[in-house]
Order: sequence, then C-alpha cells, then structure tokens
Amino acid sequence: MACAFFALPAMAGSQARIVRLSDVHGSVQIDKNTGLGFESAFLNLPIMQGARLRTRSNGRVEIEFEDGSTMRLGPNTAVEFSTLNLTDSGQRISEVNLAEGLAYVNWQGKDGFTLNFSHEKVALDHAAHFRVDASPDLVKLAVFKGDVDVEGPSGKVAVAKKKMAEFNVTNQDQFTLAKSIDEAPLDSWDKESIQYHEQYARNNSSPYGYGASDLGYYGNYTSVAGYGMMWQPFFTGVGWDPFMDGAWSWYPGYGSMFISAYPWGWLPYRYGNWMMVPGNGWMWQPGGFNTWNVLPSTAGALPATFHAPVAPAGIVSTVAVGKGGPVFSSAPTFRMVVRNGSAGLGIARGSIDGMKSLNHQVAKSGSVELHPTPQFAASAPSGSPSGYSGGHSSTSSSSSMSHSSSGSSGGHASGGHH
Repeated sequence: MACAFFALPAMAGSQARIVRLSDVHGSVQIDKNTGLGFESAFLNLPIMQGARLRTRSNGRVEIEFEDGSTMRLGPNTAVEFSTLNLTDSGQRISEVNLAEGLAYVNWQGKDGFTLNFSHEKVALDHAAHFRVDASPDLVKLAVFKGDVDVEGPSGKVAVAKKKMAEFNVTNQDQFTLAKSIDEAPLDSWDKESIQYHEQYARNNSSPYGYGASDLGYYGNYTSVAGYGMMWQPFFTGVGWDPFMDGAWSWYPGYGSMFISAYPWGWLPYRYGNWMMVPGNGWMWQPGGFNTWNVLPSTAGALPATFHAPVAPAGIVSTVAVGKGGPVFSSAPTFRMVVRNGSAGLGIARGSIDGMKSLNHQVAKSGSVELHPTPQFAASAPSGSPSGYSGGHSSTSSSSSMSHSSSGSSGGHASGGHH
C-alpha cells in the first residue's frame, strides 16, 4: 500500500486517463485489472486502461468520457478498455474492444476513438452516433448521425448517416449495406440518455463534460459572496455531509479511491473543494481541474464534529460507507418518498420533473411522497419511461404538486424505469 501511495504523484502526472461509469442498471461487473477479477460494478466507479466490463441478461451500463461522449452497453455485452491515454500533444485517445453484445456510441468528435469488433475497426476523428450489435455469426452496424468508416478483412466500407451494414463473421466478415436502419429495443434508452445529457449539461462551463449533466439535474449553482460560484445538491438538509454515503475502491497506482454513492457524485469528488458555507451548509466549489482528487478535497473552516473520510489500509475489495452505498442497480418502484438529507440518493436521473420546486417542498415539509405517472402517457413521447408526479408532504396530506418540465421528453431522459 505504501508503494502505491509513493507511486501516486508519478501516476497522476502521467499520460494515464480515467473515465466514469455514469449509469448502471441490473447486473454489471467490472475487472479493474487489480488481480482481484470481476466484481460488482456501481455508479461513479472510475475506469482505467485495461479494465473490462460485462453485463448480464438484465444489465445495462453507460460510460461517460471527459468531453461528455458516451458509450452504452446492453445486456450480455463484454468490452475491454485497451487504451485510455494522452498523446504528447495532449489529445485524448480511447480504444475499446467489443467482444460481444450491443454497444451504442455517441462521440462528440473532440478526441480520437476506436472501436474494435469481430475483425473490424471503426476509428473516429469526428462526431458520430452509431450502434453495433455483435453476435458470433453476424455483426450489425447502424449509423444514426455522422458517417462511419469500417476497416476489416474485406476492405474499407463507408456507412453513411441513417444507413446500416452487416458483416458475416463466418465468411471473412463479408459485408452488405442496407438503405435503412432496423429499430432495436434499446434505441429509445439510448436516445433518452442523449437527451438527458444535452438538456442538463447545456450550460456547462467547466473544461470537462463528464458529470456536468448530473449537476444540472440534481442541484443548483449559486453565486455566494466571498466564495464565488458554488454548487449544492437538492435535498441536503441539516446534518448532511457529502461523505455520508459511498464506497472505497482500490486501483493500481492510486490506492483506495472514495466513490460517492450519489447519482451526481463525480465532478464534485474528483475536482475542486467541498466547503461548509455559513447559512448554506455544504457546497462544492468548482476548480482545480488540473488535479485529480483520489480523496475528496475540503477547504475552509469545517464543523468541529466533521471527520474526514479515511481510506482503508491494504489492498481490499470494495468497502461500503454509510447506509446508501454502493448502489448496485436501479429498479422500478411504485412509491417514492423524497426526504430532506437524501441529497438525491435513490432518484434515477430524469425520473422526476421539476426537481427545483420539489426541493423547496421537501425543505419546507421534511419529505414528499411521489407516485409514478402512467407509463407511455399521452403527454409523453412514445417510448418514454414512467416518471414521478403528484405527491404529498409527510406533514400535510392535502398538499399536492405537479412536476413538469419544458425540456424534451418531459425530463424522463434516462430510461431508469423501463
């Protein structure tokens, strides 16, 4: 363990990169290349070069890269992150091997990206959105936006926007082109996830895009005199602190990292400082984007009762912290009580409309009970998952509210309740 900590400055200043596990549903496993093999994966886990992910029959997962690009994996899918590094010029290079299953890629085009599948390779230096479905006999590639060049044993094939190509794995990956795209069951989940990121990361001004959409959905930025621009999650309440729920997870060269259990818990734990602001409570101060925080950073005067998180000693498996973490999956619920002090824990992204107004209601009454809206309601786009609306406070059964949003798909962007 001592060697790992002494190696930290060199590792932090190297060309290694870390990306984020940004959405997890059902059974998902990760091999972090620690020698411990596969273990259960959960939200906000860092992903480093050499890591492998696999989903089971009920598993889905999203990976978010630094610039906000995303990759989503459907059930029974296995990938390896063979390359996650920086070039000498500072460009980020990502290469992923798809062994089997279903992968969606929505690439922003700011960095280089390569996806290998079967005997084929897709190398991008521009924005593109596409889907790859790989089975032992056949691989289907569908392009939703941009254009994609595929290189393989049969040569190079250009697949244009709204076109699809099929590769016969049993015959030297011979390909055929189709004029239209076959719709897949998880296309709606992919589309809604993209809408979520676009809607809630719209005003992001930080140099990083990963995690920005969650800050837009789960909390508010406020200009605080003497502190500057600060961010605070909804539903915090008296007595809450940002290190109450999470887990310690061990990584080679870094030691144990603190992983937040909160759905927004990426950027505020990797960069900047947590501060106790008089009259406001715990708030996050953005900044320090040139430094990766293995342990969450605090600054300023802290409460006398506060105890900073302490990493467990030795090379260990995941160690949970608090009552809420790690959260391994999200499941549909038919009743939700949002309590002051929960800080968004247990709320699937995009599943509740009007989070800001709900925050005021919870702060006033202590808790609010919500019930799901009818799935595929007339007011929701086709394929939109059910969200939550209505409700009453724990102190007044006559209090009610409607959580609505002007954003596309009514804010039900993540597909968390399919």
